Amino acid sequence: MSDFPHVLPTYNRAPISFERGEGVWAIAQDGTRYLDMGAGIAVNALGHANPDLIAALTEQAGRIWHVSNLYSIPEQERLATLLVDNTFADTVFFTNSGTEAAELAIKMARKFWDHEGQPERVEILTFEGAFHGRSTGAIAAAGSEKMVKGFGPLMPGFRQLPFGDMEALRAAITDSTCGVMIEPIQGEGGIRPLPDEDLREIRALCDKTGALLIFDEVQCGMGRTGRLFAHEFAGITPDIMMVAKGIGGGFPLGAVLATQKAAAGMVTGTHGSTYGGNPLACAVGARVMQIVAEPAFLAEVSRKGALMRQKLEGLVAAHPNVFESVRGQGLMLGLKCKVAPADMVRAGYGQQILTVAAADNVLRLLPPLNITDAEISEAVARLDKAAGVLDG
Repeated sequence: MSDFPHVLPTYNRAPISFERGEGVWAIAQDGTRYLDMGAGIAVNALGHANPDLIAALTEQAGRIWHVSNLYSIPEQERLATLLVDNTFADTVFFTNSGTEAAELAIKMARKFWDHEGQPERVEILTFEGAFHGRSTGAIAAAGSEKMVKGFGPLMPGFRQLPFGDMEALRAAITDSTCGVMIEPIQGEGGIRPLPDEDLREIRALCDKTGALLIFDEVQCGMGRTGRLFAHEFAGITPDIMMVAKGIGGGFPLGAVLATQKAAAGMVTGTHGSTYGGNPLACAVGARVMQIVAEPAFLAEVSRKGALMRQKLEGLVAAHPNVFESVRGQGLMLGLKCKVAPADMVRAGYGQQILTVAAADNVLRLLPPLNITDAEISEAVARLDKAAGVLDG
């Protein structure tokens, strides 16, 4: 038998295994309790073993798990209605992940122009530092050498622009542009928010040229910023939006939301998914939506985000050799580091706190949205001890 790893070694995994969780705590096999400030990379929006989500999942599991999209799925229709009622969208397609949502968003934008009689209008403008998943289409959209090197010819039709360079966008977008695809706040790219005025100008440029505006809110959506979706701060709406991660609260679920106009070309047979929108996923997703979309819940995320940011500013001031600044919105925060963020992640293991590294030398903090004030204080205290190790 080969000694090659039975699990394909594409991850640099930490030597920690978790057997259960309770809220913001992940409990290792040896019983050690870790304060989880990564939440499965913004996935466990309501923490581990959330009783509301357990109830929704087990109730549905006792009824029916999977039927395929050959049939009407009431749970899917219920979640779609919740999403439509709370957003700009007229229609929703369910996927299993953010990557699959990105693939459909690309297809939908191009199909729109084919439907409009302009099939040659295929170029989508994207931005340096973006992350839209790891399928061949998604890596072509992002275009970074780290993701595309060695994978052969890329899907054509994408042009990457410098992040935040509005002059470059003005020069690039034309009447022949298919769409503009952007994260309102880059996650993997280093918790980099695009200013509201830039988002408003991008919307105006799309309106002027007819290009479709595609938002990737896979990481920054579902209440993480204190609004249900991050673009709401700018007072604009997209034509197409990708959603995943927090929408399932830990159960694999994604979605593409769109206006009726943008989705006009997506008729019977143009797209499909075997598992997408199955009853189990949608039952959980509907319960997540019912909780997260409540104005009082979102107000608490904003309040706790401000509290956490204030405490992190104090942490930066206490460790000027380790940290440079705080960035982000709500409970999607990043610490710009003067050391390698991977070193801070490792130092955090010693203090039983879980964080996530990102590009641009940033340490991501993406806790469950229902984290308590006391847990925020405990997290910053543990980060302080971890930074002290690197300071010394």
